[in-house]
Amino acid sequence: MDKGAARTRDRGLWRRIVKSFHLSFPLVAVALTVAGCASAPDIKTDYNRSTNFSAYRSFGFVEHPGTDRQGYESLTTQYLKGAVQREMTARGYRYAQQSPDLLVNFNARFQEKVQVSPAPAPMMGYYGYRGGLYAPWPGYGFYNDVYTYTEGTLNIDLVDAREKKLVWEGVAVGSVDTGDKADAQQRIDKVVGQIFAKYPFRAGQ
Repeated sequence: MDKGAARTRDRGLWRRIVKSFHLSFPLVAVALTVAGCASAPDIKTDYNRSTNFSAYRSFGFVEHPGTDRQGYESLTTQYLKGAVQREMTARGYRYAQQSPDLLVNFNARFQEKVQVSPAPAPMMGYYGYRGGLYAPWPGYGFYNDVYTYTEGTLNIDLVDAREKKLVWEGVAVGSVDTGDKADAQQRIDKVVGQIFAKYPFRAGQ
């Protein structure tokens, strides 16, 4: 199979994968496009500099996180809640169902991307008429190697429950890994830990 046919086949495969993702619940989006990315996800965080984080001692979750499905709590939401609760508790925050200081929300999304990379190729096509009768000087042309991939983004938001304003945000961005889905919870635990590794605050401090 030549390179052009292979790339066409691969693009078709990615389209089928992306289509199946859109028909699935967010667990696939989080576990495969972020926590299970082939390379380490890109982690970014930001916070409101005017916020007094030492005033926060407790946390809870918004009623319907962005990873929920209509009418029920998704597995993604359950895994994210467990991972976030461990990270927040490790930093001295107390979980409170009623009247917490901070509310946690999450969201996951993914989109198809196209990457174009110039790659050298021997100029064999046009000069094939030489038939090996004599060797030309080394010469290479360039073709554009085009492929698509799916980029996933996981957001974790901390919201001031009283003032209803975002005070901290952690974001992980990574490419698709179509590996084993069975360890989705472990993958989510890992990426949440990577995000909170950049959270600089502790309860009451």
